[in-house]
Amino acid sequence: MIPLTRPRRRWGAAVLVQPRSTLVKVIASTLRKGNVVDKDGKLYVILTAENIHPGKGTPVTQLDMRRITDGVKISERYRTTEQVERAFVEDRDHTFLYQDGEGYHFMNPENYEQLAVPADVVGDAAPYLQEGMVVTLSTHNGVPLTIELPQRVTLEIVETEPVTKGQTASSSYKPALLSNGVKTSVPPHISTGTRVVIMTVDGSYVERAKD
Repeated sequence: MIPLTRPRRRWGAAVLVQPRSTLVKVIASTLRKGNVVDKDGKLYVILTAENIHPGKGTPVTQLDMRRITDGVKISERYRTTEQVERAFVEDRDHTFLYQDGEGYHFMNPENYEQLAVPADVVGDAAPYLQEGMVVTLSTHNGVPLTIELPQRVTLEIVETEPVTKGQTASSSYKPALLSNGVKTSVPPHISTGTRVVIMTVDGSYVERAKD
């Protein structure tokens, strides 16, 4: 579990009905995944952002976005120097409690208020959530937009090829199944039942757990 930190604020991800003063103009090339932008009076959360620099022609920023009100996805291209309105977003640490039909439930450790986060917001992070895990939720006017997990988690290997005598840590990695159902690759000396440290961003093996 990562330590609690003071609430952080950033411009980017989340949704509430706030006044226009909560918008700021930025150039398109600075936009990143999780940012929230205003387009034609509607708010969109950025799913992917890519700056494209063709050999000839004007550099552009390609944005894939989801409209917060109804989930409609769109793609837009802006000149990299074009100004776009970005919305104010608040980041706060929350503790994961449980998951049910309403979504994934988290608690604000400061005021004990609970927040249900839809499955599409949690996305690929879902398998790594563990009871009591502290994550960072980005919200806009109280609506959750993105979730940030701890960089590493400890999980158990539930299935992998047996260790063969003579194999070393420098040998080719072998496939393995983690206790959360995610597939990864581990060194040949790692056996079933071993607890390992995994990167949450891509499910890659880091090291054998020291606990």
